[in-house]
Amino acid sequence: MTSSAVTLHGYFRSSAAYRVRIALKLKGLSWYHAGVHLLRGEQRGAAYRNLNPQGLVPTLQEADFVLTQSLAIIEYLEERHPDPSLLPRDIRARAQARQIAAAIACDIHPLNNLRVLKYLELHSNFDEIAKHGWIAHWIAEGFAALERELTGMACGTFCVGDQPTIADCCLVPQVFNAIRFGVDMAPYQRIRAIVQACEVLDAFQLAHPSRQPDAN
Repeated sequence: MTSSAVTLHGYFRSSAAYRVRIALKLKGLSWYHAGVHLLRGEQRGAAYRNLNPQGLVPTLQEADFVLTQSLAIIEYLEERHPDPSLLPRDIRARAQARQIAAAIACDIHPLNNLRVLKYLELHSNFDEIAKHGWIAHWIAEGFAALERELTGMACGTFCVGDQPTIADCCLVPQVFNAIRFGVDMAPYQRIRAIVQACEVLDAFQLAHPSRQPDAN
């Protein structure tokens, strides 16, 4: 896969796009970055809506094939480029990796998505203090459960085992968001240890929002 063959439409601070960048880097794949500036509303433009009717990021484009939803994209990359794998070989461990990824991508992250926050600002008189309180509450509630799950698994350096999986691709961006919004990470010892193990790897460093062409 070359940079000319694949385009990833995304925004540098988007957690969902960040997940896919990590997966691409872990697999040693390259791509062309097409910025979609969420704060400027570029995701709502007609051209992008034709590509992704939901008006969300990321969108993976490979020739005439277009795929949306970060978990679906990562699973596609896994099947198309199975080595190195982002899913453990053991069937139960694979299920656990998917469980953690889904808990983050489907339960924690959506409540703090930009479009949800915008709705709250417009219709519920949310100011910045209320918005940050909302974000902190739902991340803390999600992380408290996730910390217990990960501590119970505790079977390796990363979320599930000694190699990064789809779960780690999701965890690191969510922790980035938590820190960005001032969430106290002290209670989450296992989560912090996993993220520290991830952050020494080139794939995670290169996928970081600050390293993206549209970072500002």
